[in-house]
Amino acid sequence: DAFWISTFSADVTIPLGHRCMGVLPTKSVSVADPLEIHGFVLGGSDQPVVMAAVDWCEIRNGAYDDFREALADAAGTSRERVLLTSLHQHDTPVVDSDAARILREVGLANELHDEQFFSSVIERTVKALQAGLAEKTPVTHVGTGKAKVREIASNRRVVYPDGRISFDRGSRSGGDSFHAQHPEGLIDPYVRTISFWNGETPVLALSVYATHPMSYYGRGEISADFVGLARRQRQQALPNVKQIYASGCSGDVTAGKFNDGSQESRVALTNRLAEGMTDAWTDTTRLPLTQLQFRNTSLQLEYYGHPSLAEERLTAEVNDKSLRTEDRILAAMGLASRQRVKSGQAIDVPCLDFGSAKIVLLPGEAFVGYQLMAQVMDPESFVVVMGYGECWPGYIPTDVAFADHFHDKWLWVAPGSEKRMEAALQKVLLSVDGNP
Repeated sequence: DAFWISTFSADVTIPLGHRCMGVLPTKSVSVADPLEIHGFVLGGSDQPVVMAAVDWCEIRNGAYDDFREALADAAGTSRERVLLTSLHQHDTPVVDSDAARILREVGLANELHDEQFFSSVIERTVKALQAGLAEKTPVTHVGTGKAKVREIASNRRVVYPDGRISFDRGSRSGGDSFHAQHPEGLIDPYVRTISFWNGETPVLALSVYATHPMSYYGRGEISADFVGLARRQRQQALPNVKQIYASGCSGDVTAGKFNDGSQESRVALTNRLAEGMTDAWTDTTRLPLTQLQFRNTSLQLEYYGHPSLAEERLTAEVNDKSLRTEDRILAAMGLASRQRVKSGQAIDVPCLDFGSAKIVLLPGEAFVGYQLMAQVMDPESFVVVMGYGECWPGYIPTDVAFADHFHDKWLWVAPGSEKRMEAALQKVLLSVDGNP
C-alpha cells in the first residue's frame, strides 16, 4: 500500500492571567515566545495514526480523552491511535477537565485552566489537522539518526557525602557547586530523530530527547523554553522539513547540573540541543517504508495509597476555603486521578512499528529508566520513546527509585508500577500483529 503523511500546527498560547503548571502562584503576565502544537497524520494500510506534541506542561484525565477524541474524529480514526504528548515546559498550562469540574463546583472555575480556552484550542487544532489533510504527501522512506547531546541532561538523584540519597537536583540547581560537580548520573545522552521522506525529499523530522525542558520558570513569562526555541532554530535551518520535538521519559532528568536558571543558560541550552538535533539529522540513514503497524495495550497503574492522597483528605482540602488556592487545585487533581483509576479506565500505551524503527508513547513523568528499558528490550529496532502521554500518574518512578525513597507531591502512582510498565512495553514492542 502507498503510505502518506500530512502535517499540522496551531498556536496554543495561554491568555494572560492564566495559571502555569497547574499550581504556580504567579499567573501568566507576558509572552516571551508562543506555545505551539505540531503534529502529523500518517496513513496507508489501515486507519490513520495521529501524532501531536504540544508546548504544554500536562494533559490529564478527561482532557486527554477529549483532545484525542477530537483529533481522531478529524483524522477519521480511533482515539487510541492518537499519540498526544506534552513537552512539559513549566511556564505553560496543565489541563485536566475532571479536576476543573471539581474546582468549578467549589467556586474555583478556571483556576486550573481556562475551560473555554481549552475548547478553542481543540477546535483550532482540529481545523489545522483538517486543512493539512488536503495536502497529503507520499511517504516512501523512513529515516533514523541519533547523536549525543552535550551538557544538558543530569539525573535528579544525588548522593551526599554522608551517604544520604536525595532527588533534589532540580532544573535550576547548577548554581550550587555540589549539584554542578556531582556526576550526571543515569541519563540517555542521545537525541533520536525519526524522519519521513518522499523519495529523496525529507518531509518531516521528529526529534526526541529525555530531559525536563526548563531553564527557568515561575515568573509568569510564557515560553516554550529551550526545547521549543531549539525546534524553531531547526525549522529555520530546514524550512521545508516539518520539525517536531517531543520529550522522552524524563521524570527524573533535568538540566540541573548545567543550568543556573539564568537567561544566558537558556540560550546555551537551546544551542546545545539544536546542535544535537543537527548532528542526529546528519547521522540519518534512510530505509524504504514497507510497513506501518499500530499496536496498543491497556495499562492499569495502581493509585498511590499514601495517607496524603486518601479520598476523605483530598475532598476536605478541595472544600477548605482557608487553604491556598494552589493546594486546593493539587487536591482536585489528585481526586480526579483517583476517580479515573476507580472507574477502571486504563491508560493507552500506543506503538507505531515501521519495522526498522518504532515510536512508543509512555504516560506521565516516566523515569528515564523506562526509556532505557525499552531500548534494551528491542535492540534490533531504532526505538524512540516519548513520555508525558496520559499525565494523571505524575511521576512514575522505577523500583530502584522507590527503594531510594523517592517521594513527591506530584506522585499519584504506587510502588510496584515498574512491573506493569515493563509488561506494557513488552506487549507493544515485542508482539507482532498483537501476538507475542
